Formats: sequence, structure tokens, C-alpha cells
Amino acid sequence: MSGVRRTCPGCERDDRVQAVPAVYLAGRDSVTGRERDRDGDMRTVTRTVTTGLSDALAPVPEPPSYTIGCLGVLAAAVSVGTFLGGSLAGHWFRDDPAPVEPDPSGWGPVPVPAAGPGPDLGPDLGPDLAFLGWISALALLAAVLVFTLVWRRRTAFARLTRGRHRAEELWSHGWYCHRCGTVHFEGVPGEDRAPLSLQRFRERVWEHGGYGDLAAVRRAVDSVRS
Repeated sequence: MSGVRRTCPGCERDDRVQAVPAVYLAGRDSVTGRERDRDGDMRTVTRTVTTGLSDALAPVPEPPSYTIGCLGVLAAAVSVGTFLGGSLAGHWFRDDPAPVEPDPSGWGPVPVPAAGPGPDLGPDLGPDLAFLGWISALALLAAVLVFTLVWRRRTAFARLTRGRHRAEELWSHGWYCHRCGTVHFEGVPGEDRAPLSLQRFRERVWEHGGYGDLAAVRRAVDSVRS
């Protein structure tokens, strides 16, 4: 579509008409800057800055947030840490040693087999750290629940937008007029050239992809002007 000049059906001019994919990409920039972290150290951070117009012309909804996955990673780390700490400090996997008594012959101590119930003659193993096992189990359960939630969100979004290729095909034929703030289609069978609001354009494109019901929830900003 490069080099082709399209006329807006609203103002009948072509000097400020631009292909929708170009407008969409032009409004998404990566910005790199320096900022301090929680420890006060400087670090380089890269963020994506998106304009309202670019968001309004998106061919597919934004995916759900997966930031909750960080809690799952933290819970998994707590689970592993407490498990290892309890194993090393609490001797969870170590058998109690058999009591010994001196050998009169002088050859060394001789183990004395246990003779039944009686006082614990073994060495002191320190405080009871069984509570670390409960912490590890609960943290592991939390991690599993979080990762399951993230996986279900990703799967649901992928299933919902599996027809995005059809939406993008129609979307690629859209033209935006910066003067009128409207969009129209060119060269699409069954679609007229009538100017559309940003919300109506989103509805048409998203319906084509099979997720048009989301357009009513995630509305485009009709008042956007570049």
C-alpha cells in the first residue's frame, strides 16, 4: 500500500489519510530511561509507551495481566527455601543414632541396641523445626494455584483470539483520516467506504475475529485526535 493515496470519504481529501497499520505502529515506542530501584541503585529500564490512538486501532485485545505470576515464583522460592532449611537444620531425613557405651576392652565404643521404650539417650537435635514443613507445603500449594491461574488465563485468551488472523486481514485494509478522526475500508468485498468512528471500527474488526463482544467492554476512545 506504499505510495497509494486514499481519499477520506468524509472530507474528500487525501493529505492526512494514513494506513491503519502504520498509525498503529507509529504510536508504540520503546522508551529507555534510568531510575532507582528499591535499594537505591540506578538501573536501566525499557518501557513501551502507547498512544491512545494506537490503542484504539488495535486489531486484538490486550492480553490479561500475568503479574500475579511473580507471586507464584516467590511462593515457589519460599517453599524450596523452607524445605531445604528444615532438611538441613531439622535433620528430617536423618535416623536417630543408637546409644553407645564404652568398651571395657579398650577397642572403642560398642553400639547398644534399643531395649524397648525408654528415655531418649541420643544427642540433642536442636529445636523442633517441623513448622517449616508446613510453611513449605502451604507455599508450594500457593505456587501451584498461581501458576494454574496464569496458565488458564493464557489458554482462555489464546482460545478467544484464535481468529485474530481474520481480524488482522480486515484491519490491514483500514485507512485513518487524521483530520476527521474516522476510519474507512478500501478494497474489501462487502464493506463500504463509509467513515467509521474508532469504536465502530473496533467492533467491525473484532467481530471479524470472533471476539466482538469484547468491544463493548473495552471501548475505543472516539475523541482521540493526533
